[in-house]
Amino acid sequence: MKDRLRERFSNRIGIKWGLFSGFAAFAAIILVMLWVFQIMFLGSFYKFIKVSDIKNSAQTIERNINSDDLSTLIQNIARDNQICIIVSDEYGDLFYSEDALPNCVIHRLNGLQRAFIYEITRRNGGVYFEQFPEDNMRTVPNWDQQIPENPDSPESMIYTFITERENGKHLLVLLNSTISPVGSTVQTLRVQLTWITVIMLILAFFLALFLSRRISGPIIKINSSAKVLAQGNYDVQFAENGYREIAELGATLNYAAKELSKVETLRRDLIANVSHDLRTPLTMITGYAEVMRDLPGENTPENVQVIIDEANRLTTLVNDMLDLSKMQAGAQKLSPSFFDLTESVRDILGRYNKLTDYHISFTADRDVTVYADELKISQVVYNLVNNAITYTGEDKVVRLRQTEHDGKVRIEVRDTGEGIEQDKLKDIWERYYKVDKAHKRAQIGTGLGLSIVKTILDMHGGAYGVQSEQGVGSTFWFELDVQGDSVVEAPKPLSNVSR
Repeated sequence: MKDRLRERFSNRIGIKWGLFSGFAAFAAIILVMLWVFQIMFLGSFYKFIKVSDIKNSAQTIERNINSDDLSTLIQNIARDNQICIIVSDEYGDLFYSEDALPNCVIHRLNGLQRAFIYEITRRNGGVYFEQFPEDNMRTVPNWDQQIPENPDSPESMIYTFITERENGKHLLVLLNSTISPVGSTVQTLRVQLTWITVIMLILAFFLALFLSRRISGPIIKINSSAKVLAQGNYDVQFAENGYREIAELGATLNYAAKELSKVETLRRDLIANVSHDLRTPLTMITGYAEVMRDLPGENTPENVQVIIDEANRLTTLVNDMLDLSKMQAGAQKLSPSFFDLTESVRDILGRYNKLTDYHISFTADRDVTVYADELKISQVVYNLVNNAITYTGEDKVVRLRQTEHDGKVRIEVRDTGEGIEQDKLKDIWERYYKVDKAHKRAQIGTGLGLSIVKTILDMHGGAYGVQSEQGVGSTFWFELDVQGDSVVEAPKPLSNVSR
C-alpha cells in the first residue's frame, strides 16, 4: 500500500520542500522589492514627494488667503517644508515673505521681475510650475531655453499661482523649494543593501529550513502513523506535538484509532456471539431432526416443537440484527400514536407469566398515556425484560415499576443478578457488547437487546439509563413524556433517525 501511494503521488512536491520553497521565494521577493524601491526609484519617489509638498503648500495658502493668521501660516509652512514663500501683488509689491532656504531663487527677484512673473502666470492660466538646475541661477522663467540636466546638481522648483482676496485684489504667490541630488545616497544604500541581501538570504535559508521542518515534521509523522493505522494496527500512536492545529489533529486521530480499536473488538465479539447464537439452535435442530429420522417412535409433537422453537430463535436473532441495522441507518420510520403505556406493559408481562417460571411483578399508581410508536416501545420493554430474565439471580425475580415526575413517566426493570462493574456501565449500550462474554449460562434473546433499546429511545428523544450494584442487581429505566387525558393536538413529530 505504501508503495502504491508513493507511486501515485511521486510527482508532487513534499510539504517540507514546499514550505521551504515558499519561505525562500517570499524572502527573495522582499529583497527584490527593497532593491527596486530603494535604488531604482528612489530619485523618482523623492522628486514626487517634493513636488507634492510644494503643491500641497500652495493649496493650503490659497484656502487661507483671507485668514487673519496668514502670516503665521506662511511661517509654519516654510519652516516645516523647507520652502521659500513670497506673496506680492500684480505690480511686484511684497505682502508676505519667508526665506527658509539658502540661495533662495525667488528672494533674488526684484519688483519688476515679480511683476513679469505675475504676467507669465496669468497667461499660463493662473498657475505656473518649473524645475531647473540651481547651477543655472535662473531668476525668471524661460520656456524656450533648454537646460541640460546634471544628476549630481541640486534642482530648484518654482511654483506660482494667482489668487483673489475677498476685497477683489489679485495676489501672486511664489513658492521655491530645492531637490537635493540622491546619487550619493543611492550609492550608500546600494552598499548597505548588498550586505543586507547577503545576510537576509543566509537567515532566510536557515529560517525557511527550520520552519519547514517544524511544520512538516509532525505532519510527516502523522502521515506515517496513518499508513500503519490503515493496515489495521490500531495500537499506533499519533504525535501530539507541533503547532496547535497539528497537535489537535494528532489527538483526534488517536481518538479515532481508539474508537476503531473498539469497533474491531466489537466486530470480533459479534462474530463469536453470532456464531455461538447460531450454532446452538442449529445443533438442536440438526440433532432432533436426526433423532426423528433414525429412531422409530421419536417423531413426536414434543420433538417437533423443539425444532420449531429453535427455528423461531434463529428468526428472532436475524430479525433483531436487521432491525438494529435499519434503525441505526435511519431506514425505519416511527409511527407514533397515543396509547396506554401502563396497559401495554401489563399485556407484555402477561405473556411472560404464561411462558416462564420467573416471578415478574409490575407496580403502577395509575394508567399513563404517551405519544410514541407503540410497537417500538413494546420492543424496548421486551428487551429490558429479556435482559433482566437473563441475568437475574437464582430467585428468578424481576420487578417492574412505573413512576411519574415532572411530566414524565419512568419504567424501571430491576433484576437480582450479580450486577455490572461501574467501569462497564458506559459500554453496555454499545452494539454487540456483552458483559458475559463467556456464555456461561443459557440466554433468552440475541445479545443485541440493549443496543436496540438505546436506538429506539434515541429515535423518540427519550431518556434512559442504568444503576447497578455488584452483588445486588441492576435497574434499567427509560422515560417518555406523559400526555393528558384529553389531548386535542398531537405533539411535534418524533425523529425518525437515531441520535
